[in-house]
Amino acid sequence: MIAALNRLVDLVEEHLTEEFDVSGPARALGTTEYHLRRMFSSLAGMPLSEYVRRRRMTVAAADVVRGEDDLLSIAVRHGYGSTEAFGRAFRAVHGANPGDVRRDGGPLRTQPQVRFRLTVEGSIPMDTRIVDRPVFRLVGHAARVPLVHQGVNPHIQQHITALPPQEHPRLKALSDTDPGGLLQVCDDLDPDGTEGSELTYLHGVAVSRDTPVPDDLDAIEVPAGRWAVFRTAGPHPQALQDTWAATATEWFPSNPWRLRPGPSMVAILERADDFSTATCELWLPVEPT
Repeated sequence: MIAALNRLVDLVEEHLTEEFDVSGPARALGTTEYHLRRMFSSLAGMPLSEYVRRRRMTVAAADVVRGEDDLLSIAVRHGYGSTEAFGRAFRAVHGANPGDVRRDGGPLRTQPQVRFRLTVEGSIPMDTRIVDRPVFRLVGHAARVPLVHQGVNPHIQQHITALPPQEHPRLKALSDTDPGGLLQVCDDLDPDGTEGSELTYLHGVAVSRDTPVPDDLDAIEVPAGRWAVFRTAGPHPQALQDTWAATATEWFPSNPWRLRPGPSMVAILERADDFSTATCELWLPVEPT
């Protein structure tokens, strides 16, 4: 995966002046667009689309400063149909108009080429198992919420708090398959993992495919497949978020598995009364590389 990501960076450089379609490189690299985008954003700290935009404007800025061509020629060379569209993209990266930068020589915000390396520094031991699951359903109460990378997501917290107290034992009574108990489910996640992008959050349980579902509950159909299950323990939600990040930086690069589209699930196995600490299982849908 590290080699694949570095080859992806090389391909971005080779096609900076063109619309970059990651599906072709993903197939050529023997992986999927979904997994490649997820790994890139997790390791680079930015979506692939944002990296491409920053690199394109870094190279374009050199053309602007050199002053050898007019701005329209530079805009067209870098894939923009007008100086207005080019100017908007340029300002979004550099914070200044191309004309001002040409006159003053700056300001410029340069995006260096990303290079990925696998290093081991105080590596987190990861308690993991691979589980094969038949078709099942996730049922509960769903809401569209923005993605938050660190700390408690207030939108999810508000969604759960708004549920009547009797809903929790009612949902638990429905659970009849693994993972057991109340689950925190994230679905329809942007492959780039952009903070603030919307996802579907479901507070619910897993049930067998034939279990009747009450009409007032939302349901997510989950196809048969394999899951990597990571056990976490410690301060909540920090320990869970650290493990989630470590799946990208340590586990996937060194194991013959890749992410596949599907919901991620968190099962709370034990927790303190104030939820300051918890033991959890993080379920991620995977397939062999």
